[in-house]
Amino acid sequence: MEIFQFSANKHFKQLESVEAMPETGVIWIDLVRDEASGWEEQVQRLIGVTIEPQHVLDSHNAAHPSFYDGTPDYDMMIFQGLGPESEPIPVDTRTATFFLFDRLIVTVRAVDNISFGFVKDKLREGRCRIPNSPLGVMHLVLDTMIDRYLAIREPLTRRLTQIQDDLLDPDNASDDWKQVLMDRRSLRRLDMLCSNQLDALDSLRRNTRSTWTQQQTVRMRDLDEHITRVYNHVMGLQRDMESAIQLHFSAVAHGTNKIVNRLTVISAVFLPLGLMAGIWGMNFESMPELDEPNAYFYALGLMATVGGLLLTFFKRRGFF
Repeated sequence: MEIFQFSANKHFKQLESVEAMPETGVIWIDLVRDEASGWEEQVQRLIGVTIEPQHVLDSHNAAHPSFYDGTPDYDMMIFQGLGPESEPIPVDTRTATFFLFDRLIVTVRAVDNISFGFVKDKLREGRCRIPNSPLGVMHLVLDTMIDRYLAIREPLTRRLTQIQDDLLDPDNASDDWKQVLMDRRSLRRLDMLCSNQLDALDSLRRNTRSTWTQQQTVRMRDLDEHITRVYNHVMGLQRDMESAIQLHFSAVAHGTNKIVNRLTVISAVFLPLGLMAGIWGMNFESMPELDEPNAYFYALGLMATVGGLLLTFFKRRGFF
């Protein structure tokens, strides 16, 4: 557990413990989920607010989707960010829960949720504005989490572009369909993550117990805009992927049709030749052609002529 105090004079410091709320400023209690057992009792002792049991369970749920709920005493926001790895696929998420009180914010998160570490480093180094409200603290963390979604757009685009090029390359015979399907599922999961995040932020904006200033409203809408950019980008990649898959199968079908056409032409050419061979191969004693000394050569010439005429016909009709 880490405790931070944002004082009214815009100072930021880390505390060893907190037994009572200061007269001014904001307190941030940051808890690691695996070590957060009984955190609600500490909050009740500190500010006298009882946390709903279901909300406590939600804070310990590492797989909970982005979600907002609230009571007359606090707002609860659950938000899914990316995991510590930089690779966009497979999509690995870390869920963080925010409890916003009047001058207190409590966060429950995974131990490897690196967005929280980034925010703390920026605060310690003075590289960001010191927040003056629990909403401001949450905005700092959410903004960092969403920025990591924005950062994966370029590597995600490069990865899927390579897959599309491989699908459309006629010389590429090693189609890894398992990887293609995994990437499609990842895109759909990103789509769902963004949708849940937008819904949660919209619910927070409409149902929050506190009154936002104009500046706070603008900043929260900015989060919406960033998520929407990621969402639109993912939707575009999904359309491109579906188009590449359809083009791949169309190209495969076209190649198959060309092969079938060639086989059909060969069959059509040899069908009358087989008929002639079958006729002259019958074992009858009285066949006029058998008495002709050059019948063999006449038969070969006729068969070559028929075959040549059929090949010329099919060539002019564009069969091959």
